[in-house]
This record gives sequence, structure tokens and C-alpha cells, in this order.
Amino acid sequence: MVVIGVLFFIFGFVTWLNGPLITFVKLAFTLDDVNAFLIPMVFYLSYLFLSLPSSWVLRRTGMKKGMGAGLFVMAVGAALFGECATIRVYPGALAGLFVIGAGLSLLQTAANPYISILGPIDSAAQRIAVMGICNKVAGMLAPVAIGALVLSGIDTLDQQVKAAPTPEAREALLSAFAAKIHLPYLAMAALLALLAVWVVRSPLPEISADSNAGSESRDGDTPPLSRIPHLWLGVLCLFLYVGVEVMAGDAIGTYGHGFDLPLDETKFFTSFTLAAMLAGYLGGLVLIPRVLSQERYLALSAALGVVLTIAAYATHGYASVACVAALGFANAMMWPAIFPLGIRGLGRHTEIGSAFMVMGIAGGAVLPQLFVQLKQHFPFQAVFLALMAPAYLYILFFALYGHRVGRKAAIAAPSLA
Repeated sequence: MVVIGVLFFIFGFVTWLNGPLITFVKLAFTLDDVNAFLIPMVFYLSYLFLSLPSSWVLRRTGMKKGMGAGLFVMAVGAALFGECATIRVYPGALAGLFVIGAGLSLLQTAANPYISILGPIDSAAQRIAVMGICNKVAGMLAPVAIGALVLSGIDTLDQQVKAAPTPEAREALLSAFAAKIHLPYLAMAALLALLAVWVVRSPLPEISADSNAGSESRDGDTPPLSRIPHLWLGVLCLFLYVGVEVMAGDAIGTYGHGFDLPLDETKFFTSFTLAAMLAGYLGGLVLIPRVLSQERYLALSAALGVVLTIAAYATHGYASVACVAALGFANAMMWPAIFPLGIRGLGRHTEIGSAFMVMGIAGGAVLPQLFVQLKQHFPFQAVFLALMAPAYLYILFFALYGHRVGRKAAIAAPSLA
């Protein structure tokens, strides 16, 4: 649990750097919102392309060595991003983020099913909640760290850049600003490489995916993935969940800027969302499964998401931003509930089923990009509502009904045959 907790801390810190990085690249590379939002798009698309290959790697290496490999790949990506961002080569910086995402795909494809099947599947949400606390504490620290090390005085710098007397002076200011990202990312690369060695040499036990076979099955027998509809409904659910999570976390700065709030304030808004998520994890840790099942908690969370999304649309300024940040509380226990419900009873298909679930993380690429594209033509609050409310309603459907679709019949089918 301690080793996996450290890994989830790494997930959180690296992933939730994307929000402040959007602010960073907008200024350092002189980008509009659409191009700046390539940061989360490239990062999360790596999950779509690399999760299935990750499952094949894990079948050969086992989960433990696979986690170590994932950390090392992330180290390479962090070094690449730091170098390319410093010399202001945007395609290279995006390539670095894609490589970081590749390492995270391998890491997540191993760590999430690992913690889910480490104990009874009915209490998996509680264990993932503990991991989520590690994840979100790191996520709260990430914007603060990059804000202090890289983004300090960004409003003043923005004004200086606009008032620069010559193109050369302007470029010098931007190059000096971009260079501030170099040392933090090289330090992160070195730390990730050391963690890779630590995980491989740790006493972390290997766990067989057969321990995730359904109780209704005989000898761990499970049907083909095509006859497990709750998995595919879960993949779509996770796709939409990650989309709304990134909208509430990474896009909140852009949302706040829509009200003309200052950059020196909006750069910290991601931390407010993460603080709300931490509170949600603590609530889930206490209530699941003692008071509420993970399915019921997921349904309540989705309903709260709908209410807060409508409230964000109905208010303005800091009040509206506060509603968006509060979505962190609604989102907190969604991953811990959706993931084990999606892979429940997969048995020998656990690794590849988990890979498909992790592919759903690509939702973090799609919804924010739709947001920045559509807000050029429609009021940004209306666009936010139109994207978020239907997503939360689908999550509510999955919590109430979707996770059960075909599950008992599919698991029983091989025995009847």
C-alpha cells in the first residue's frame, strides 16, 4: 500500500501540472487558448494509443517491473519536455508530454487493477480512495510548486512583454521566462528514474489477475470481452469522468480568465479543485462501504455534479469559479468507484480490460479541447454547461444501472455451456 501510494502521488503531481502549464505555454510560446490546450490533449491522448500496448508489456514483465518501466519512461519524457520548453520548441515540448503520458499509461494500467484486486472488490473504492488522497495531495502541491518556481509575477511579465520596445527585447523576456522551467523538470526526471529503481527493488508482491474472477464463475473461467457489456459501458463512463475532472481542474484557470480575473490568481485555481477532491476522498474513505456502497456513492456524486454545473452557469465571477472548484468534491470518488465496477469479474481479462479502461482517460483530451473550440463561438458558461451536464447524467446512469448490464449473465454463460 505504501509503495502504490507513492506511485499515486507521482500520478497526481505530474498530471495536475497540466493546468498551470497551460498558463505557462500561452505566454512562453505566445499561443491562443486552442493551441495552449494541446497540452492536456496530447498528454491524455497518449493513454488512448498506448494503454493496450501497456497491457501486452505487463503480461510479459508482470505488474511490478511494468511499474518500474513506466516510471523510467516518464523520466525520459520529463527531461525532453524540460529541454524543449527551455529552447521554446513547442512540438518538442508536446512530444515530451506525450512520452510522460506513455509512462503513465503503463503505470496506471498496472497500479489501478493492482490496488483494485489487492483485497475484496466490493471495498476496492475504499482502497483507491486512500490512493486518491495521495494523488490529490500531490495535485494540490503541483500548481503551488510551479506557481512559485516558474509562474511568479506572471501578470507583471505579461505587461512587460506587451510593452517591450523591440521584438528582440520581447524575445529576450520570453526566453528568460521559458528557461525557468528547465531545472524543475530535470530534477523531476532524476527523481522519477530513482523511483523506478526503488519500485523494482521493493518488496512489492506480484498479484495474479485470476484473483479478480467473478464469484459466479468456475475455476476463474470468464467469457470473451465482447460478452462483458459492463466493461464497455465503464470505458465510456471513465472517458466522460476524466473529461469533467480535467475541465474542473485544468480548465478552471481559463474559465476564471473568462471573467477577466487576473493571471496571478487563476494560476492557483487548480489547487482549489484539488482541495475539494481531497475532501471528497476523505468522505468516501469514511462512508464506503460502511454506510454507502461504491455504486450509491457514485450516483450521489454524479447528481451533485449536475447541480454544481447548473449553479456555475447561474452565477458569475468568483461565485461561478467556486462552483467549478466544488466539482472536485463531486468528482473525487468517481474514479475509485468506476474503475473496479468496470473490471469486476474479468478474471484472466483483467490486464486487457484495465487497459481499455485506462484508454478512457483520453476523455481528458477531448472535452477540454471541445470547450476551447466552442467558446470562441458561444458564451463560455453555456458551453461549459452543455458539455458537463450530459457527462454527469451518463455517470449517474452507469452508477444506477450500467455497471450491472449483462454482468451476471455474461459470467454465468461459460458454466452453462
